[in-house]
Amino acid sequence: MKALLNTLYVTIQGAWLAQDGETVAIRVEQETKLRVPIRTLTGIVCFGQVSCSPFLMGLCAQHGVSISFLTENGRFLAGVHGPTSGNVLLRRRQYRLTDASDTAAAIARAVVLAKIANCRLVVQRAARERTESDAVAALDAAALRLKRILEEVVNPASVDEIRGHEGDAARTYFEVFDHLILASKEDFYFRGRSRRPPLDNMNALLSFFYTLLTNDTASALETVGLDPAVGYLHRERPGRSSLALDLVEELRPVLADRLALSLVNRREISSSGFRRLETGAVTMDDETRKEVLIAWQKRKQEEITHPYLNERIPLGLVPYVQAMLLARYIRGDLDGYPAFFWK
Repeated sequence: MKALLNTLYVTIQGAWLAQDGETVAIRVEQETKLRVPIRTLTGIVCFGQVSCSPFLMGLCAQHGVSISFLTENGRFLAGVHGPTSGNVLLRRRQYRLTDASDTAAAIARAVVLAKIANCRLVVQRAARERTESDAVAALDAAALRLKRILEEVVNPASVDEIRGHEGDAARTYFEVFDHLILASKEDFYFRGRSRRPPLDNMNALLSFFYTLLTNDTASALETVGLDPAVGYLHRERPGRSSLALDLVEELRPVLADRLALSLVNRREISSSGFRRLETGAVTMDDETRKEVLIAWQKRKQEEITHPYLNERIPLGLVPYVQAMLLARYIRGDLDGYPAFFWK
C-alpha cells in the first residue's frame, strides 16, 4: 500500500522555496525557516505570494512531487508536475471511454450513487443527534428524498439524466445543511451554497476544504496515470480537473463536510478568524487557515476500513485508492468502478 500522502502547505506571504541539496528550504527575508527532505513529500501547496526556484521545481519533478499555487482564499491558480505517470495506453482508453456513452454513464452513475448515499448517511446521523422536532422532521424528510433519488439513479440512464439526479440530491442535501450546524449559529449559518466567491463563514470553510480535496484527488489521479482533466460526470472545460471533480463528489461528504461541521460544532474555530472583503467575499485569516490545515492533516491520518478493499487505511489515502480502482476498471481489470460508500 502506498505511504500516506504527505503535503507541505506554505502560507507565509513572501516565502521563497528553494532547493537545498535533497531538501526543500523555506526562506523568509533570506532566513531559512524550515528544511523538508524531498523524499518525504508527495505535494507542495503554496497559498498567496509564495515563490519557488526553477531548481526546486526540477527537483520536485524528478521525485514526482507536484507543486500547486493557490490564492490566499484557496482558489486554484496553477500547478507544476513532472513527467506523466503511467502509460499512454491507459490514457488513450480513458479518453475513448468518454465517447462510449454506456461506460461513461456507468462511471457517472457509480460516483453519484456513492455521493448520494454518503450525503444521506451524514443527514441520518445528524437526525439521530438532534432533539428539536422541526430539525428532526426536516432531516428525516431529506433522508427519505435522498433514498428515492438513489432508487432512480440505479436505473440505466444517460449521463445528462444522471447529472439531473445529482443536482436534485445536492439541493436536497444543502437545504437541510443548516440543521447540521449545532454551535455558533449566529456566525456559522448556511442559507445556500455560494462558491465564487463564498459569501459567509460556512461557505468559506467548505470551499477551502473542497479545494484541498480536489488538489489531493488530482494528484492521486496523476500518480496512477490518469488524466485529471478528462472526466465522465463533469463536462470537460479548459483549466478544470473534471475527473478529479468526479471523484470528489463521492468523497466530500465524508472527508470535507464532516470535518467542517466538526470544527464549528466543537468551537475549534471562531468567527473572529474570518473577514469580509469589499467584494462581499468571505475569507480566513492566516492563523485560522493554519488551524484548518492542521485539522485537515490530522483528519487524513485517521484510519478506516475501506469498504471495497476491506483493509485498514488512513483517510488521506482514500483519493489514491479510488484513483487506483478507477484505473483498474478503465484497463479492464474490474467489471465496474467500486465507488466509495462510507459506513
